[in-house]
This record gives sequence, C-alpha cells and structure tokens, in this order.
Amino acid sequence: MKPIKLTLLASLLLLTGLWMMADTFLPQPLTYFSFRAVFVQYSGVLAMGVMSIAMLLALRPVILEPYLNGLDKMYRLHKWLGISALLFAVLHWWFAKGTKWMVGWGWLSKPDRGRRPEETLSWLETTLRSLRGLAESVGEWTFYAAALLILLALIKWVPYRFFQKTHKLMAPVYLLLVFHSVVLMDFAYWMQPVGMLLALFMLVGCYAAALVLFNQVGVSRKVRGAVASIEYYPELQVLETAINLEKGWNGHKAGQFAFVSSKRHEGAHPYTIASAWDSVNQQIVFITKELGDHTKTLREYLKVGTPVTVEGPYGCFDFSDAQPRQIWIGAGIGITPFVARMKQLAVTPGKQHVDLFHPTAELSDKAIAKLKEDAKAAGVNLHILVSAKDGRLSGQRIRESVPEWQYASVWFCGPSAFGQSLRQDLIANGMAGERFHQELFEMR
Repeated sequence: MKPIKLTLLASLLLLTGLWMMADTFLPQPLTYFSFRAVFVQYSGVLAMGVMSIAMLLALRPVILEPYLNGLDKMYRLHKWLGISALLFAVLHWWFAKGTKWMVGWGWLSKPDRGRRPEETLSWLETTLRSLRGLAESVGEWTFYAAALLILLALIKWVPYRFFQKTHKLMAPVYLLLVFHSVVLMDFAYWMQPVGMLLALFMLVGCYAAALVLFNQVGVSRKVRGAVASIEYYPELQVLETAINLEKGWNGHKAGQFAFVSSKRHEGAHPYTIASAWDSVNQQIVFITKELGDHTKTLREYLKVGTPVTVEGPYGCFDFSDAQPRQIWIGAGIGITPFVARMKQLAVTPGKQHVDLFHPTAELSDKAIAKLKEDAKAAGVNLHILVSAKDGRLSGQRIRESVPEWQYASVWFCGPSAFGQSLRQDLIANGMAGERFHQELFEMR
C-alpha cells in the first residue's frame, strides 16, 4: 500500500480505535437519539482529527517528505484529508442539524428526558457548558464556509490565484472549528487517550493556522533572486528562465521543485527545477509552459532583473535507486526534471544505463537540439516521439525498445492518467510496482 493511503487509513483507524475506548456505537438503550448523540461525537472527532493533519501538511514540512515520498504526494494526502474532513463534517452536521429539522417536520418524536439529576461540575465544565449555544452557532456557519472553501479547492476550473487566496481562509475557519470542538466535545473524552490525541492534533493545527495567517509558511526556505536570462520557444509555448539566487540556497537535487513568486498579488507557483546545482554560479533554471492564466502572462511580465523569491527545494523525485537500468519518461513539459538530471550526470557521471523517452505533440528544432546535446553529454539514450509522426508511447513500445526493462526502474513525469496507464501495463507484464516512480505534480 502506498504511504499516503496507509497514512490516511492509519489516521482514521487510530482515531476510531481511541474513540471506541472512550465510547460505543451501541449505547443502551439503543435508539435513534442515543445513537445520534454518540455519532455526533465520533464524526466530530474524525473531522477535526483529519483536518488537523491537513493543516500540518499545509506547512510543507520537509521532515515528512522521506516518509510520504515527497511534497507532491503530501499534497495528494492533504487533498484526501480535506475530502475526508468534508465527508465527516457533513455527517456530523446532518445528525446534529438534520435531526432537529426532522423533529420539526414531525418525522421524529423527541424523547422525554425527564428531570435531570443534580450534577456537581468543575468550573471548567460549567464554563464550557455556558458556551454551548455560541459554539453550536459558530460551528454551523463555519461548517458552511469550510464546505464552500473545500469545494472551491477541488474545482479545477477555479483560477489558481483565486484558489490560493480563498484556501488561505481555511486557517481562521479551522480556528473557529477548534473553538466549536473544544466546547462541544464530551467533557469525559479529555481524560481519555482520544481526547489527549485530539488536543495534541488541534494544538499543532492551531500553530499551523497561525503560520498560514501570518504568511510564515516556508519562510526559512525562501531565497531572493533576480531573473538573469529568458528564452522563449514559440513552437512549444515554453519559457526558460534562469535566476541568479542570493545567499541562502543550500542546493537541490535533480528532479526537485520549488515555489516561485514574481508577483505579490499572485502568490507562489510550483515549478520543477531544470538545472543541476552549481554552488559557484548560484543559478537556478525553470522551464514553464503556458497552460494557465499566470503562466501565459510570464513572458510579458518577466524581464532580466525582475526580482523573484524562490522557496524550496521540495520533492523526492530524485532518481535514487539500486537498479542497473533506468527508464525515464518525460511527456511534454514533464521533460523538465530529466533535463536537470542530465545536466547533473554530465558533471558527475552515474553507473546506470538510462533510456529517456520524450513523447511530445509539439516540436521545436532548437529545443530538441538542446535536449540531444544534454543527452549526449550525460550518456543517456534518447528516444523522441512526436505523436503526429511516431504515434503514442505505450508499455509495449518501451519493452521493445529496452530489452532489459525487467531490471530497470521507471521514472515518469507527465499527465497523471498517461502515467497510470503505463504503470498498469508494465506491472501487468511483470514489473514490481515499487519500481515505477511517478511525480504527482498537482498542488490542489
């Protein structure tokens, strides 16, 4: 099982197991209303637990990258955690709010609780109970806001810059939901392992929310720089930008990426690094394709000398394995990490035999000439496939071109569906799944 799937499943099982140590799904007597009371607690614990983990991942914690296979996978986990939080929050909202509606519609009859026994409460529990009405109102309206923000993050046609600005609002939303949870969670839970763990999760989540609110995410990994050169390839609609960095960048591995900010109102955008690191010239290169509103304006906006901020590096797509052969597949603009690796191999030759497949729909003689030059200097066997002339790259074509493919690892960067198709084909023909490395370059 992939680390991100295992992490998501383990988080849900851990929270569920600890909750079951403190409560039960089968209260006695078992009625709709008694079940509702415990399920509202359970769904609230799960929603806040996974949302807290998602807040932690929003900090881009480099320390977790080796365990989750890179920041690109961590962002996929962040997305799944957000969807899970939304699902549990909807169930939580429906059992809490929907039940009241069903009573009002006459579908359910509210049980007579009778006279409540006298209780001796601590000052803390008394204070929390006095805030229940406020916490319920805050929770309801904050839930609506959270649901909207999560849906906006999932809708791909929402512009990236708008997504960035609205998604930042999840930080104050989260803090309001923490208030809701602290007040309304069963007071007895706080002395149980589930309450202690959730308290820890929410403390970490509040810390993360504060860093997001004050624009401190990744601040220790940010370095200022200025555009040194720009080259445009009109046939590919691709821009190659070299940036001179100030002191503070500690280097990067080929295949890693960074967040680059060139416009304050636009925010940071992730780009794969297309150069090997040279501590002498302190320069870094990015290759960007005109795919969205932001990238289509870069050619007009960026000039030599334009100040930028680079944050990173991130990612574990670093070509490190023990296989005697490697097969690289850079589809379209996905060629970028392989350009960086070839430049690195030209300086520090490796011991592995490498075949690089570059399927592309557009062709630029100038770009191809550079690619061939890089491949020759790195000792890489280059296969260029122009779709209109050479057809589509398939698993069978790879196996026929690389007879010893069974002993190779595969490194893929390109459209996600294309990568999955090749992965399934190669695994079906005997390749071990862990030898297929795919960069999930989707930050939302």
